[in-house]
Amino acid sequence: MGYFVTVEPGVRIYVEDVNPEGNKTILFIHGWPLNHNQYEYQFNVLPAMGYRCIGIDWRGFGNSDKPFTGYNFDRLADDIHAVVEALQLEDFTLAGHSTGGAISIRYMARYQGYGVSKLVLIDAQSPYSVQEEVANMFISGSLNDRPKMLQGLTDLFFFQYITGPFSDWFFQQGLQAAGWSTVAVMNTLRDENVYYDLDKILVPTLIIHGIHDKIVPFERAQETNALIKNSQLVPFQYSGHAPFSEERDKFNQLLIQFIG
Repeated sequence: MGYFVTVEPGVRIYVEDVNPEGNKTILFIHGWPLNHNQYEYQFNVLPAMGYRCIGIDWRGFGNSDKPFTGYNFDRLADDIHAVVEALQLEDFTLAGHSTGGAISIRYMARYQGYGVSKLVLIDAQSPYSVQEEVANMFISGSLNDRPKMLQGLTDLFFFQYITGPFSDWFFQQGLQAAGWSTVAVMNTLRDENVYYDLDKILVPTLIIHGIHDKIVPFERAQETNALIKNSQLVPFQYSGHAPFSEERDKFNQLLIQFIG
């Protein structure tokens, strides 16, 4: 079931709500420059096991409205809070991938973990910023030839072989975003970080990270693990930046075990 939540005047966030009657809720936050569809292989499986799976598209991405402003971590965390309030979510698991992991971390710090009973960080962009030269490369690529930049990103994302059609599907998710929002979020990743948010996370936290990740190196997961008190790190041996896809069965089982 898909619908929109207004998070501020003139800005609506798209929400995909699968199995609203499920007895345990997972709110999935996607990565840059994707949308909720990256979690297709979770939404196929987990609702059948009794979970309510909610995916949102950040402002500027997927089916959400695409304003020109509002792409810093605070505002993106505010958008999550607006969705949590609108849906009256309680006792849910917040799961964020890559930049979505950073946004989830900021939500936990900014809203004292409001409504969240457990946190899952998937190859999260934490605890530091994206290196300036790397971020500037993605920004320049987005401003000059965004399709080429997205194709290059797709090639970096995966450790395991992916088919041409799968690559095209992934690539199309990136194209659904607005160019300006793609650039704005990369500006945020370069200029902000979540280092000082990590000690404010008090809920049980599962950190999943592909050991072959070329986008957020595995060492970052180890540092994040050390900075979040009640956290456990599970390395994924056959994944790059996308364990939710590359090792989907293991990923789903781990989520089920962690949430209970």
